[in-house]
Amino acid sequence: MNPLPPMDDAGWHAMALRRTPMQSRSRDKLARAIAAAEELVRREGVDAISLPRVAAEAGVSVGALYQYLPDREAITMAIVARYHGRLEQLFDAALERMPAEVGVTDAVGRLLRSVADVYRDEEFARSLGSVRATTTEAAEARRAHKQRMAAKVREMLDRLGLLEGVPAERAAAVARVVFTSADAVMHEAFAAPEPERGLLVEELERAVRAMLGA
Repeated sequence: MNPLPPMDDAGWHAMALRRTPMQSRSRDKLARAIAAAEELVRREGVDAISLPRVAAEAGVSVGALYQYLPDREAITMAIVARYHGRLEQLFDAALERMPAEVGVTDAVGRLLRSVADVYRDEEFARSLGSVRATTTEAAEARRAHKQRMAAKVREMLDRLGLLEGVPAERAAAVARVVFTSADAVMHEAFAAPEPERGLLVEELERAVRAMLGA
């Protein structure tokens, strides 16, 4: 079971927990529980997740876990939130490097390859994306993630000079189309075997470049 990397307060809040752990001991227990839940999904699929099972796998009491992750929905939300957070951090890192990129083609290629690496590493978490959200909180968390990613795409396009002179409303729509298109193809690609997966990722890169006029 791989431990979760350290998270700051914002990282814990982003996981939409019932309560945010404040003490290091509580955060350690919760991190072990989420890592245990991820391992269960890897081994047995999402149906294996339950509060007692995750608590037992993590070596924590049900009561200690219940105050943060009371049921399967909350546990899967936490896993997906961590996955979404990793994608967002990846995009932020790419934005920080953007001035050093040699051009649009290079930036698009590097970014999509990096995103593909995350999809590959987090394949088990992607499988949770197909689980229908059964609470308003879960649905809102996913919408918020998509909105944040679309905003990051827009910032990237702005920095590359691809939205110069484009009205704000249309610029937002362009960014949203780029993100939702790429996200849909990535999910399709990583549900397919090789070499089909590689071909789909290559075609995605060509399509995004063409869409941006690169």
